[in-house]
This record gives sequence, C-alpha cells and structure tokens, in this order.
Amino acid sequence: MSDFRELSPAIFASPQITLDDVAAAKEAGVTLIINNRPDGEEPDAPQGDAIEAAAKEAGLDYCAIPIGHSGFSQPQIDEMVGAMAQAEGKVLAYCRSGTRSTFLWALAQAKSGHTPAGIVHAAAKAGYDVSPVRPMLDMLSGQAGE
Repeated sequence: MSDFRELSPAIFASPQITLDDVAAAKEAGVTLIINNRPDGEEPDAPQGDAIEAAAKEAGLDYCAIPIGHSGFSQPQIDEMVGAMAQAEGKVLAYCRSGTRSTFLWALAQAKSGHTPAGIVHAAAKAGYDVSPVRPMLDMLSGQAGE
C-alpha cells in the first residue's frame, strides 16, 4: 500500500517503497524517483538497484541522494535542488520513514527562496515535523539568490 504524502503539487515524500509502489507512483504522475536511503541500511528492504531497475522499466527517471547518519551536506541539498528542477513531472522522494526525504526537500526549498514558514506548514500538512532543521531552513532562505 503506497503512502505517498504530498509536500507540494510537484513532490511527494514516502516511507520505503516497494517495487509495486513504482507502478503506483507512475499512475500518480511521478516521473522521477529520488532514493534518500543508503543501500544496506535495512537489508530486507528493496535496495536502490532494484528500485532503479523497476523505475527504468516503468519509464521513470531515478536518482540516489543517500542521507546517512552524518546528516545533510551542501552537495546533497544542491543535488536535490537540481533533481527537482530537472524533473518533467512529479517527484517521489523516499527513505525509511519519509522524514529524511522531507528534511532534504525542505532544505532544498529554503535554498530556492521559499519561506521557512511555508515549508514548515507544507511539511506538517503531510505529517512531517521539520523543526529539527528549522535553523538550517532560516539560514538557507537568507542566502537564496546569492
């Protein structure tokens, strides 16, 4: 059962997806799947190569921007900004619970000039609390356009 949570009209966050969820994502208008989960984090979960193969078979783009225990880096935020900008349809980002994907989306949104308050509200509507990264949102939104 897919648990795609709408962060904006263009992006969903999700807990770990299955191979069947790839077809559901395509039906929902997704054209790009972003994997924010490092391979091997949960050996029983579908790994990135399996999801990538299913995405390609379904005609979807796929990219991996893994977020491990070390947290978020500027290059990961930049990759997320770029991936979302290049998507030609909706984006589905997933990790174990959807939280890291939501955090990375939030940071990318702030860097792209969106207001922290709006980002927090959108995440909350989807069931995610981005308060742990709020200081980074404030900092990145202040740098937008630099």
